[in-house]
Parts: sequence; structure tokens; C-alpha cells
Amino acid sequence: MAEKILIIDDDIDTLKLVGLMLQKQGYQIVASANGEQGLTQAEAENPDLILLDVMMPEMDGYEVAKRLRANSLTANTPILMFTAKTQLDDKVTGFEAGADDYLTKPTHPSELSAHVKALLARSSKGKVPTAPLPAEKRSLTIGVMAPSGGQGVTTVAVNLGEALRIATKGDVIVAELRPGMGTLGPDMGDANPRVLTELLSSNQSDMTRQKIQEKLHTHGTGLRLLFGSVQAKDGLLINAPVLMEALVNRMSYLTPYLVLDLGAGLTPLTLKLLPACNILLVLVEPVTNSVVHSKALITDLADLTGSRENIHAIVVNRIRSDTQLNMTQMEELLGQTPLIAITPAPELVYEATRMNTTIIAARPESLTAQQFARLAAAMLDFEKQKKKNE
Repeated sequence: MAEKILIIDDDIDTLKLVGLMLQKQGYQIVASANGEQGLTQAEAENPDLILLDVMMPEMDGYEVAKRLRANSLTANTPILMFTAKTQLDDKVTGFEAGADDYLTKPTHPSELSAHVKALLARSSKGKVPTAPLPAEKRSLTIGVMAPSGGQGVTTVAVNLGEALRIATKGDVIVAELRPGMGTLGPDMGDANPRVLTELLSSNQSDMTRQKIQEKLHTHGTGLRLLFGSVQAKDGLLINAPVLMEALVNRMSYLTPYLVLDLGAGLTPLTLKLLPACNILLVLVEPVTNSVVHSKALITDLADLTGSRENIHAIVVNRIRSDTQLNMTQMEELLGQTPLIAITPAPELVYEATRMNTTIIAARPESLTAQQFARLAAAMLDFEKQKKKNE
């Protein structure tokens, strides 16, 4: 298998030029345009070598190198610093930060190739041949969202998570990724949840899998939960999509099934998390305006992800009304068949909230519980199909 090189550089021309140069030599290339993204990629991609620029805005290469060395997953990954700085003090600073080698720009392709080969050879020299470690398995990640607020996204996410836990008899994490707009915490008995805010306010290098693991709330059902905060000012953290992306990336290695409450609409946060989702569920109410908005959202998601195959509509009836559209009308307006319809059960939702639990745990024999069981079964069918296609 080709050795993998991660290039971290804010200069797009350099990324393209150096990446193409190394690709021609048979290396697999991963590129990041800034330090934060590079740290996330380094952990997710497990490269054999990191080619790191020094002069980058917000977080320079020295700081990136220090954080890479502080992370047990990247502590021993070779780092080749690549920069226009030529002063001896600059090189010393680079080595002190954790660099293994140093090249100044511009460099000749043959010189770059020689340094890369030497570093890769040095990193593997003396290693005792062993059987390859099994690749870490990422979760099946399901994103749940709606075109507007108040459509039951959190209720669907947490009960889908519970249905998956029961169906698989395994571990499931449900994450309410709505800083400043959380409702799941109070519903589950935590009046002022702060964990999501704390994680998004920390340094990315401090947001380790172990730290996240320790901070997740384990519900009485066995479901593991990450609550969004209820403090309105925490909504400003929606402007920290890189940290949220890192958080989701790390959680995806902590569980076989990860359900994300993405809230309403397309935000910078949602856009950043779309690539992490294997399946996207879009909620729609059986009224004309809601159907129109949901169809528009599905179309936009398909354009952004490049496929409509893994995007599915879920009909959620929150109130009983004779004026609502029937399934045939819904299909005609949506242009697709909804995956499932959740019938209205306001009393059951209230009962579950009063008991600080899920609908399924409150009334496992209810029709609503059965509907979520069917939804979970559909997700597991998609997972089987995904594995067949891999």
C-alpha cells in the first residue's frame, strides 16, 4: 500500500504543486489548508509523514507541531517542516517544536523527494515486523435535521438511538449538536448541561477521545448522550465548526452507532458535518408548507453531498388533525416515498419527559416504539448494504 503523506499548508498553489509532485512518486496525498484542519486530518488519516508549513494564519506550524507531539495518536509521526524561513533560529524553533527535518522554500523536487524518502526510511528502520494492526472502525453516523425548528428533531434522534441500542444490544451515542438551544438535557434530568460548551471552548488538542468518553452522560437505559446547552450565549459556538468537526470525528471512534441531532436548516456547522454522516434523515410534517421546505432542503443536501441515495424523509405527525396530508399526497409533493411515518403521541411525549426518559423506555409496547424499531431496522439494513458495497 502506498505511504500516506499529509500536507498542511495555507498556500493552495503549494498544496497542489507539492501534492502532485509526491503523487507522481507513488505516495497517497491528503491535504489540509490550515492548522486546525490539519490536526483533525492527522488524527483521522494516520499518515506516515506530515509535511508542515510554518507560516500559516491563526495557528502557525510550530504550534501545530507541538500539538501533534502532544497527541498520543500522532506523537511519533515524522514531521518535515517546509517553509520560506531560512534563519538558524527559525530552524531551531522548528526542531524544538517537534520537527524531524527542515526544508526551505523553494526546493527542488529531487531534494524534497530525498528528504521524504529519508524520513520515511528512518521512521521504519529497526522496527520489528509484526502483523498489521486492524483498522479502527468508525461508527455508522446518522444525521437528523429539519428545515425549521420545532419539528421534533431531538425526539426523533434520541428515540432512534434507543431503538438502535435495543436492536443491536450494543453501544449508541446520541449527540445534540445545538449549543445554546439544547432541550435534551432538561428532558433527561440535567437542567443546565455544560459539556458541549466546555468541549467546544477547549483547545482541539485537549479534546481527546478519552476526555469525550468520560464526559458523555450515560442514561439509565444505557444510551450515551451529549447534551446541547440551554444558555443562549452558547449559540455563538455555532461559529466554531472546525472544533465541532473534530468532536464528531473523535466520537465516531467511540461507538458503533452515532446519531447526530443537527437541528434546523443549513448552517456553517451543519455544512461542516455533512461529510461525516453516512445517512441523513430530514423530518417533514404532513402539511403543504412543511413538505415544500423539506423537499427544498433535501434537494440542497443532495447538491452538497453529490447524491440523494442516503438522504431520506421521515414524516413526523406531532398533532392530530383531519387537515393533514395523507401519504399519497406527501409522496407526490416530496417526489419520493418517506422512509416511515411517526404517528402523533403528544401524551406519550409528555409522559416520557416527565419520567426523564425516552418514549421507548416509557412505553415499550406503544405504536410509537414499534415505529422507531422499524426506523432502526431500516438503518441497519442500510449499514448492511454499505458493507456489501465496500
